[in-house]
Amino acid sequence: MDGAMAAAFLLFGGLDMVLNDCGSGSGCLAQSDEASRFSISTGLVEFNEDHVSHEAYFRYDFGKKYGPFQPIIGASFTGQGAVWAGAGAAYTKELADTGIYAQLHLMGGLFDKGDGEDIGGHIHFRSGVELGYEADNGWRYAMSYDHRSNAELLDVNPGLETLQFRVSVPFN
Repeated sequence: MDGAMAAAFLLFGGLDMVLNDCGSGSGCLAQSDEASRFSISTGLVEFNEDHVSHEAYFRYDFGKKYGPFQPIIGASFTGQGAVWAGAGAAYTKELADTGIYAQLHLMGGLFDKGDGEDIGGHIHFRSGVELGYEADNGWRYAMSYDHRSNAELLDVNPGLETLQFRVSVPFN
């Protein structure tokens, strides 16, 4: 994916902010309340289009938004002992009153390869897309796909991809 999801996050989130937040008088990044959530995901890790491991991913979405962006933190662990932890933001767009939503996220973080693949250094960015359904009780069920790489900060930058099933539980 090499940055396509990060570019989509910036494009769609930025456009939404300009169209819906900047003219509000409160500012483009005005703070508003949002449901905080804890998410658990599990799925496949791919390296150079080969399945190399499984991953467990834990994420917390804070109970605030700034414009259309919600702060998030997360950590993941693979069966090969690789660990990633980081922070960033999510942009969510819901399909009017259907429960169906799409979410883009962009996070920066630290990576240790454990016994896994060398994807170049310890600083890695994680960008992804999630498509899902939010039930009446606020629980979300989704499929997510994301890409991790060092954004070409180093010469070695093959990246990793994950395909996961995610369950998110609201706290508010």
